[in-house]
Amino acid sequence: MSRSLGLFVGLMMVVGVASTSNFDQLFQPSWAFDHFVHEGNLLKLKLDNYSGAGFGSKSKYMFGKVTIQLKLVEGDSAGTVTAFYMSSEGPNHNEFDFEFLGNTTGEPYSVQTNVYVNGVGNREQRLNLWFDPTKDFHSYSIFWNQRQVVFLVDETPIRVHTNMEHKGIPYPKDQPMGVYSSIWNADNWATQGGRVKTDWSHAPFFVTFKNFEINACECPVAVAAMDNSKRCSSSEGKKYWWDEPNLAELNVHQSHQLKWVRARHIFYDYCSDTARFPVTPAECVHHRHN
Repeated sequence: MSRSLGLFVGLMMVVGVASTSNFDQLFQPSWAFDHFVHEGNLLKLKLDNYSGAGFGSKSKYMFGKVTIQLKLVEGDSAGTVTAFYMSSEGPNHNEFDFEFLGNTTGEPYSVQTNVYVNGVGNREQRLNLWFDPTKDFHSYSIFWNQRQVVFLVDETPIRVHTNMEHKGIPYPKDQPMGVYSSIWNADNWATQGGRVKTDWSHAPFFVTFKNFEINACECPVAVAAMDNSKRCSSSEGKKYWWDEPNLAELNVHQSHQLKWVRARHIFYDYCSDTARFPVTPAECVHHRHN
C-alpha cells in the first residue's frame, strides 16, 4: 500500500469512465449565468449583493475521484461560502461536502466537510488549512469506492468515511451522484456562527477555478441505480482502478497524514459533540478516524 490515491488513475478501464479536465465538457452553469467570468483557462464565480452562482456536472457518477483546483476569495470574505460537493437526488440522497467558510481579513479560512447517507447528514467536521487558500490554487478531491470515501487536500487525506455495513450502518454506494460547486452568502451561520456578517463594501467576491478532473464511472440517466452499481464495480470481465485492493483503506503514509491533520488542524468533530449528540452516533463508536 505504498502508492497514493492519485497514482491509480492510469489503471482505469475506459469503458464507462469519464476522464477530462475541460469545464465545458464536464459541467454547465446551474444558476446566475451572468455571474460567470471566463479568463483563459480560469473560471471565476462572482458573489455580490444580488446573487451568487453555481454549476453542476452534465453527468452523474458512481465511484472514482473528482478534483478541482480553486483559489478562494481574498481579503475580507466573512459570510461567504464556497462549496464543492457530490450529491444524488431526492429526500434520501447521498452527499459528500466541502464547504469553505470565509472570514475577516487575517483570520484563517475554515473548511467544513459533511457526509449525508440516505438523506441524513449532521456529520460535520471543521478544520483550519495549513496554508492560505486565497494566495494560490490548491487541489481538493473526493475519492469514493465501495469501501471508503476520502476527502483530500493537495492529496493529503483530511477525512475518511468507512463502509461499516457489517455493523449495520448504512453506506452510500447505490446512488449515482452529480458534481457541483457554488458560491453564496451564508452570513447567518458561516463566519463565527453568524456573528460576523458579510461586508458588501468589499463586493464583488470572486472564487477562481481551474483544472477540473473527473476520473469516475459515468452513469447513464436511463439505467437503474442497482444496475449502475454493478456496472461500475469490477468483475471478471472488467477491472476499475478504484477497486484495486490498495485502495480499500489508506496506506501507512496516508494514515500518518490524516493523524497529523486531526491532531493539528481539526477543531470540530461531530463525534465529540455531546451537546448535539448525547448518544454517540453509531459510526463514531466503531470508526477509528485513521
